[in-house]
Amino acid sequence: MGALDGKVLLVTGGGNGIGRECALIAAREGARVLVNDLGGGERGGDEGSAGPAEAVAAEIRAAGGEAASNSESVSNMASVKGMFEQAMDTFGGLHSVINPAGILRDTMFHKMPDEDWDVVIAVHLRGSYNVCRATIEHFRNQNEGAYVLFTSTSGLIGNIGQTNYAAAKLGIMGLSRVLAMEGASKNVRSNIIAPTAWTRLIATIPIKDEAAAARMQAMQKALRPDQPAKLAVALASPAAKDVTGQIFGARSETLELFSQPRPVESVTATDTWTVSSILSDALPKMAPKFTSLGGAGGQQPQPARQNA
Repeated sequence: MGALDGKVLLVTGGGNGIGRECALIAAREGARVLVNDLGGGERGGDEGSAGPAEAVAAEIRAAGGEAASNSESVSNMASVKGMFEQAMDTFGGLHSVINPAGILRDTMFHKMPDEDWDVVIAVHLRGSYNVCRATIEHFRNQNEGAYVLFTSTSGLIGNIGQTNYAAAKLGIMGLSRVLAMEGASKNVRSNIIAPTAWTRLIATIPIKDEAAAARMQAMQKALRPDQPAKLAVALASPAAKDVTGQIFGARSETLELFSQPRPVESVTATDTWTVSSILSDALPKMAPKFTSLGGAGGQQPQPARQNA
């Protein structure tokens, strides 16, 4: 008996990296899988090809599982609705969505072209909206459904050179939280994962010296994409029916549960605050609990914290 016997999953970004591992592991756990991947280039999101998604689907079928492929973009709502329809037509249902599809367009904010902002928001945040909006009514009507969306510590904590990516990934946190709240009465769950894994996007990071090359090789060995993928498949399983609205991390063989934003300090005025008293009293009293500017991996961008 597998954790997903009898279930149908849509896995986006399933041609490579974490998405590929999600599709393969879900199939081994008994799921029928629709593998979606645009088939873009190294940075993702550019030219497309049906090859990567179909290769993974063929691998699943060769191993005795059931799978179909789709090479449309999650950034387009009509395409995502087509994915839902394809799952229904091919497998007769849909029970979970795992959505690691993503791209990178890293640059310092003061140098960022508008198109690099727009495309990252379109794929990550709009793409997450699309896969959820296209399926939410079906999940509510059948009184069952699970979303596993992907965030990043670049959004939860911060990372230099990734304002576009961080904004999208933090937006996904809010999307997932409210989906979980609204879906609770209909057995519709939503959780997010901040993965640490080696992917083809990480491989595009320039290597400047031998020390950097050695670090990248060690990272590739230690941070396999199957590690966060196992967590994603577990969260998609009905056995995790009581797990919803949470933020998880997967780093090597360590699984993490993140805290969620709540007030950490409050200062109340005896009468009413003024600009002067805020500056002289409120801010100094709050200062000991300010969050530092240290990012996901320190002050320099850390590829280990990037998503698939």
